[in-house]
Amino acid sequence: MTDPVLDTLFLPLEDGLIDWPATGPALFLRARTGDALDEVSRDKLLCEQSFKPAYDALIRAGFRMREDAAPAGLTLVLPPRQREEYRALLARAVSETTPGGIVMAAVSNNEGAKTVENDLKALTGNISSQSKNKCRVFWATVDGRIDQALLAEWTQLDAPREIDSGFTSRPGLFAWDHIDAGSKLLADHLPALKGKVADLGAGFGYLSDAVLTKNPGLTRLDAIEAEGRAVEMARLNLAKHGDRATVHWLDATKALPDTYDAIISNPPFHVTDRADRHDVGKAFITSAARSLTSGGQLWIVANRHLPYEETLEASFKHVNLVAQNNFYKVFKAVGPKGKTK
Repeated sequence: MTDPVLDTLFLPLEDGLIDWPATGPALFLRARTGDALDEVSRDKLLCEQSFKPAYDALIRAGFRMREDAAPAGLTLVLPPRQREEYRALLARAVSETTPGGIVMAAVSNNEGAKTVENDLKALTGNISSQSKNKCRVFWATVDGRIDQALLAEWTQLDAPREIDSGFTSRPGLFAWDHIDAGSKLLADHLPALKGKVADLGAGFGYLSDAVLTKNPGLTRLDAIEAEGRAVEMARLNLAKHGDRATVHWLDATKALPDTYDAIISNPPFHVTDRADRHDVGKAFITSAARSLTSGGQLWIVANRHLPYEETLEASFKHVNLVAQNNFYKVFKAVGPKGKTK
């Protein structure tokens, strides 16, 4: 799989500008698979990844996942887009690299590579870089030039915090500092639900909380979320509901934990870039159809431009447009096709 950012990240190692650590593996934060890793010996990397599909892909490729906080002589980073989140990640990379070791990161030019490079330089007091594939790879030595005050400040940028709605969240999550308008539209139109319910792509738990609050007699809700950083927040936000809610770190496009009477969802339509990913939402729909009872119902909200109608019609016996505005549309789909009582 071609991945220009990943390819660029490994250039200094391939060109001999940076050496692999003499002892122990390099640490790879926000790791993901791609062509650049095909020839890398699996014992050279210790990977960390909070996004379940990417985590699972690394496991399938034979890479080892990090289990402790032992420092490394080389730390590779693929910074995310959100500024507070990536600054906290850079600070953690510096903190978890041995003195004299190197922190190396890569970002595409259209995602702000130069800005992130300047941030790493401000943190470490030194920087080197290369450009290729419309991306930049840059690296810094962890030594006495580290700005300790900035390091302490940035380390806290990813800390969970209460947002205006009263939920606990953190930078970088979907709609992390407010209630998403699409999710609210769906919540406002949900009927009373009973039986077993799942929330696919639960985020920090807003929709799950809305369902549990609106339906005090509901005894079982599974919140399914692929981003581990969001899973931590959902567990905090849903703790008040006790054992009525269970949060799962799972890829919602794969097999779900149970069969459900109702499923709600505001599917993501971006993954690692800004391009629309219709396939993700469509996969959520087919996954829901597989996991619902014969008369089960799916309630889903989507941006108006996303073409989910065909997939809904192919997967369910009855599909109704329940609500819409200038930005979003809410569907109710009942009775997965191909299922009998």
